[in-house]
Amino acid sequence: MRFCSSLRVMYLTKHPDPEGARWALDGRFLPTEFSLADVLRKPRAEATAYLRALPLGETAGPALLPPVEADQEVWAAGVTYLRSREAREAESSVRDVYSRVYEAERPELFFKAAGWRVVGHRMPIRVRDDSAWNVPEPELTLVVNALGEIVGFTAGNDVSSRDIEGENPLYLPQAKVYDGSCAIGPGILLAGPETLRDIDIEVVIVRASRAVFEGGTRTSRMKRSFAELVAYLGRALDFPRGVFLMTGTGIVPPDEFTLAPGDAVRVRVGPLTLENHVDAASPVAPGTTSRNVAP
Repeated sequence: MRFCSSLRVMYLTKHPDPEGARWALDGRFLPTEFSLADVLRKPRAEATAYLRALPLGETAGPALLPPVEADQEVWAAGVTYLRSREAREAESSVRDVYSRVYEAERPELFFKAAGWRVVGHRMPIRVRDDSAWNVPEPELTLVVNALGEIVGFTAGNDVSSRDIEGENPLYLPQAKVYDGSCAIGPGILLAGPETLRDIDIEVVIVRASRAVFEGGTRTSRMKRSFAELVAYLGRALDFPRGVFLMTGTGIVPPDEFTLAPGDAVRVRVGPLTLENHVDAASPVAPGTTSRNVAP
């Protein structure tokens, strides 16, 4: 493992079960009554001891569910990398908005998805039928407990409609929040913020068995710290069951690129790889102009 190889890192995954779902720790099932929310109600140090004391059962199977519970929330931060600011300025008719956000004291934060709407590893993502310019946004996604402590991370894909937001920044919820727009997984690595300062992030998009886009960045290139983003998120909001926070993207495909049905998107954050395909049931709407890269 490329991440903290000298430490014993605990890894939580969620799996389908005859009764609905079941969590596993380091590949072995936890008790059926285990809840991620129970862990995220505890201080970080106490939660670690709690997990290590739990009895482990049989080996979990390979099938995965998104590592979030139905009544938890996923939020997101925007314009946290210079590359993101440049891309948002290029797409928008109100360009100074993004420069001002990038330089401002207060970060951009927005609601992304309820837990029940999130998709996981090897589940389909979507693009909007009424958008012709859609991109993945690979992001380190923080797992934050009820006390506002960073307890771990997962890989995230904040799928976005660039043309909708570019038309008017007030359309951001429609560009960002819809069925199949939020993917996280494959699981949660428990880790404190001090270990996340320089994590590498990569994305590869495959179309017709050929990579049509590849890009990479590192969390050390972020303008804002994780602690700052979490602090602002918790200023006027309580998350008694914990919360997930996508931390922004520093990887933006070229303007002529858009996701197409059938594409496979592979996001790697440190040692975690999240892979999804674009649902073929979500074509570009009639009358719009496709920006697809020819296969």
